Formats: sequence, C-alpha cells, structure tokens
Amino acid sequence: MDKPSESDRLVARLRFRHLNLLTEVQARGSLRAAAESLNLTQPALSKALAEIESAFGFALFSRTTRGLTPTAQGAVVLRGATLLLTELAHLHSEARAADRCAIKIRIGAPPFVAQTYLPDVIQRLVRQDAPLRVHLLEERVPALIGALQRGELDALITTFPLQLLESDAGAFQYVKLFEVPFAVVAARAHPLLRARRVDWIDLVREPWVMPVEGSMGRKLIEECFTHAGVPVPVPIIEATSPTTSIQLVAAGLGIGIVPDVALLRHGIVPAGTVRQIRVAPAPPASAVALIFRSGPVNPRVVLLQAALGL
Repeated sequence: MDKPSESDRLVARLRFRHLNLLTEVQARGSLRAAAESLNLTQPALSKALAEIESAFGFALFSRTTRGLTPTAQGAVVLRGATLLLTELAHLHSEARAADRCAIKIRIGAPPFVAQTYLPDVIQRLVRQDAPLRVHLLEERVPALIGALQRGELDALITTFPLQLLESDAGAFQYVKLFEVPFAVVAARAHPLLRARRVDWIDLVREPWVMPVEGSMGRKLIEECFTHAGVPVPVPIIEATSPTTSIQLVAAGLGIGIVPDVALLRHGIVPAGTVRQIRVAPAPPASAVALIFRSGPVNPRVVLLQAALGL
C-alpha cells in the first residue's frame, strides 16, 4: 500500500472550521479577540491552533507582546484558506441554484472595459446551451486584483497591471486580448483643437479631469508628464469612470484622457461634442488581458475563454 502523501495527511487532519479559525486569528490579531469572536475559550483556541500548526509542520503565526502576526509560511496558508472558504461559499450558492441555473461566473473589469467590450462577451456566455449566470464587478484595477487574490472572482478582463502582478507572478495566468490606445480629449470649442502641434508642456496649464489617484489611468497621465520633464498638473475634477470623465469634458469643465474605445466606438456623448487633441508624443497604448489564478483548471474560466474565442 502506498504511503499517504503530505496532502493526504493534511486532508485527514484539517477541516474547514480550522481554516475559518486561522482567518479569524489573522483578522483579530490576538487569541483573546479571536476566541471571543468564535465563542471559544482562549485555551481551546490555543490548543486548536497548535494542532493546525502541527499538521502543517511549521509555525503559522509569530507570537509577540503585541499579538499574532503571520509568518512567511503562514501568509501563504492564510491566502489559501481564504480562497478555499470563498470557493466553498460560491459552491454552496451554485448548489442552491442548481435547479434553476447551476453555473455562476464571476468576472471583474474596470468600468470602460465593462461598458464597452464586455456586453458582447457576456451575450455569448448567457446564450450558451449550459444555463449560467454572470456576476460582474466594475472596479479600479488594484481592487480587482485583490478580489481575484481572495477568490471572490474567477477572472479579470482588464488593463494589464504588470507592476501589481510581479509580487505574485506565479499565482496568476494571463492572456493578452487586445491593446487600447488612449486619447487626450477636449470639448469641441477648445482652442487646442486648432493648434498644429500640442506638447505636454502646453497641457500643464490646462484644467484637467483625471482618474482618481492611484488608478491605472492616473498613473498613465503622470508618466506622460514625467517623461516630458514637466510637473504633473493638479486636476480640478477626479472621476472613477472614463465615461463620466468624457461627459465632464464635453461640458467644457476641462480636458481629459480616456481609452478611445470608450469615446470613438460607443457614442458615450453626442457625436462631435468631444474631440481628440493631437498631442505629441501620444499617450502609450495599454494592453487588456484575461487574468485568472494559476492552479487546477477552473471550469468557469474555461467557459469564459470560449466566449472570448481563446
């Protein structure tokens, strides 16, 4: 008879309640607070944690006078525990709806991708033979990455945030879908539209409608000014959605920079009310990719890949 593997021993010794215990200890930061939350005595919780660490074969938390903090190995275990608990909740949700619509695909995308590119993809998904539901989360890219890491989403269709993925490079797989060119835009009566040449120095003095600080679109703008050797202007308006930014620009409140797919292909504002400023050098294009977690094949991701034609 084959000897049981390490994973077999973990399966035999661990339960989902142990995973919940670990995440609660991490969230509370101390055995006392976690025990109160779990309605356990502190000695009972301490004993359970010792048993869990014994099953793994290494410490998951460092004990200090300030409480408990995850070790490097513990951080990996806790990330996996969070994924498993989230997947269990998703499995329960799917099972409850099995008599109506068994599969629920959870997709994350920034607003401009969700509003311009995804409708056709979602149409192909919901018209497949297998009944399914789609949960779409529209958010800024850093928030989407966090949701994917925690197992709250199956996949992202988003601008390619390489710098956000480098720290967990092996945890994700990604497939480039297309590139999105960006455009500097202004209301149709803006004088810069008549200029033969506009550079980034000219744009410093303009009122700006920008994405919020920390977003991928904001970083793109900041890099354009930095590469031109001029200071980044302070925007008079910040907005999370490129479509809202276009509408604010159309109202003459400032110039902006948007993915031109949202402007040129989908008629967010009446034709001609917003036009592109021909600035040199032009803003760089940004790749849009399908991003999902590495590991066992996720059948929901397989369905999404088919809808994307991959």
